[in-house]
Amino acid sequence: MPSKKDYYEILGVSRSASVDEIKKAYRKLALQFHPDKNKGSGAEEKFKEISEAYAALSDEKKRKIYDQYGHSGFDARFSQEDIFRGANFEDIFSSMGMDSDSFGDSIFGNIFGSMFSGARRRERGSDLGVEVDITLLEAYKGISKAISLSRTESCAECGGNGAAKGSKLKKCQTCNGRGQVQRIASLGGFGRFSSIAPCNECRASGKIPEKTCPKCNGAGMVQRQEKIEVQIPAGIHDGARLRLEGLGDYSAGGYGDLYVIVNIKRDSRFRRDGDDLYTDASISFATAAMGGKISVPILEGDVEVKVPAGTQPHTSLRLKGEGMPSLHGGGKGSLYVRIIVQVPQKLTQKQKELLQEFEGKEGKKGWFCL
Repeated sequence: MPSKKDYYEILGVSRSASVDEIKKAYRKLALQFHPDKNKGSGAEEKFKEISEAYAALSDEKKRKIYDQYGHSGFDARFSQEDIFRGANFEDIFSSMGMDSDSFGDSIFGNIFGSMFSGARRRERGSDLGVEVDITLLEAYKGISKAISLSRTESCAECGGNGAAKGSKLKKCQTCNGRGQVQRIASLGGFGRFSSIAPCNECRASGKIPEKTCPKCNGAGMVQRQEKIEVQIPAGIHDGARLRLEGLGDYSAGGYGDLYVIVNIKRDSRFRRDGDDLYTDASISFATAAMGGKISVPILEGDVEVKVPAGTQPHTSLRLKGEGMPSLHGGGKGSLYVRIIVQVPQKLTQKQKELLQEFEGKEGKKGWFCL
């Protein structure tokens, strides 16, 4: 699947653009590509694209996650429905002369389908993201890491309903107990705009407390700092994301998820490619010519390796099973040892004579020119 285009590029704004600049850019593009006005090829897809970009960048929390992790990290945290949830398009279109009107077909409903349908739903809590740094050895063995994070949880005092003890819940007057509100407006000659969203007053429950809980002030949730143990599996790769279900923020619709991004620190001894590791080993000219044994570093110590006689410079010796474990099982990769032959920089007279004698026996294709 091709990668998504950058949201800032879609709207034609800089990454430091203010919210007002983002609104202005979207308003201009929405007029240009509105499907009721522009019947040209691709107008509907373009309208959908700019609307998604605006929904993401106009929300401070979503924008922060997008700026930090880009599309890959952002898409892991938000479905398309999540991106549009809570976005205020009414404010944008009202500045284009939009007035309240009777119910009509929603242009967004036609384009995006059920995400703008009238089904009641309570918003799930937001997903959270944290980063964890580990060493290559820890990635090799697997490790449990303790992380600290601040997250919202259901209020224990009121059980999450926001009502004080002994207080009853009553029907929400804002949504008349439906848990959702409908906004209908006209776009002049461009058709009608209708959106249905969870009621903010009752958090889509349809009910509000007669008397609010003193601990959470009626929110039904409290902020808490806690430590969580994260099990990082052996063989994990740099930049991998671990999803911990239900460990995100709480809201009336339940808990979001926690995403742990694993960063593996650079190890000066090894280079990694998939499950294989690569390292260099320096040997003398004599060892290369006659063969011998050398000590080579592995992740859990050192191992003795036999160097065959006549080994050429940059030959790679494979140590099967000394690489990284496969994340999905199936054994370990290999360690490839690249041989670097050291050429002596200073020679005694005797060494020169011996090499000259060797050169003479080998002919003009010898190893050294002295």
